[in-house]
Amino acid sequence: MKTQEQINYERIAEAIDYIKLNFKGQPNLNEVAAKINLSPFHFQRLFTDWAGISPKKFLQYLSLEYAKGMLKEKSATLFDTAYETGLSGTGRLHDLFVNIEGMTPAEYKNGGAALSINYSFAESPFGNLIVASTAKGVCYIAFADDPDFAFAELEAQFPNAAYHQFADAAQQNALFVFRKDWKQLSEIKLHLKGTSFQLKVWEALLKIPMGGLHTYANIAQQINSPQANRAVGSAIGANPVAFLIPCHRVIRSSGETGQYHWGSTRKSAIIGWEAAMCDNLAGVG
Repeated sequence: MKTQEQINYERIAEAIDYIKLNFKGQPNLNEVAAKINLSPFHFQRLFTDWAGISPKKFLQYLSLEYAKGMLKEKSATLFDTAYETGLSGTGRLHDLFVNIEGMTPAEYKNGGAALSINYSFAESPFGNLIVASTAKGVCYIAFADDPDFAFAELEAQFPNAAYHQFADAAQQNALFVFRKDWKQLSEIKLHLKGTSFQLKVWEALLKIPMGGLHTYANIAQQINSPQANRAVGSAIGANPVAFLIPCHRVIRSSGETGQYHWGSTRKSAIIGWEAAMCDNLAGVG
């Protein structure tokens, strides 16, 4: 006899397959719920628990990926892309890209050609950094052990943007996080590009205090997606702003440090440095 968990998994798997096969018809919540014999309310809750996002967001991501594939073909117009994706017009295509991708369809088609990015290299207690910003705020920070490779990774994020090697105020303000006098730190603005789920995870990371550590399961609970540990791990791994969005403060449930995009040794060093900073601020020792 199947357990309730197995039954729920099979229902969600069936719903996912149905949405994938029929996304061009933009099926609504009632339609998909009826397909697996659940009320819309119970389906919405069950799908979100298992997938980490709502059925509507899942449909939007499928639509977005299909549209992105079409826009990479130079012959595809915005109207054709909207029509083939099952959207009612270019207005909905525009909203889909702006809300999830952080840029308009035209900007995506041009590879971010309308975007101007300042970047600079700086020192930190844990090695050199590359810091990049737009007019909206800091969009990228990474440890730069190899400056050429670090810049190539930045370019891969926005392949056709205009780059200027210039340390602007947004970058300099962000680097105050490595200083002991945090009173100099004013509000840091970020310009992030990610899915709704990734943004929720990164927001949860920002709430972890310096010196504090959370597990992947803790983060999944905080964003009300307790079944989505693996998806949480992927979102943490995709963090585009090192240290400032503190993915280094997330460890395994066993207490092990776990993986880190810029090396587990660096992660352990950052955790230890933050703990020492907290002790100093508290007057310990």
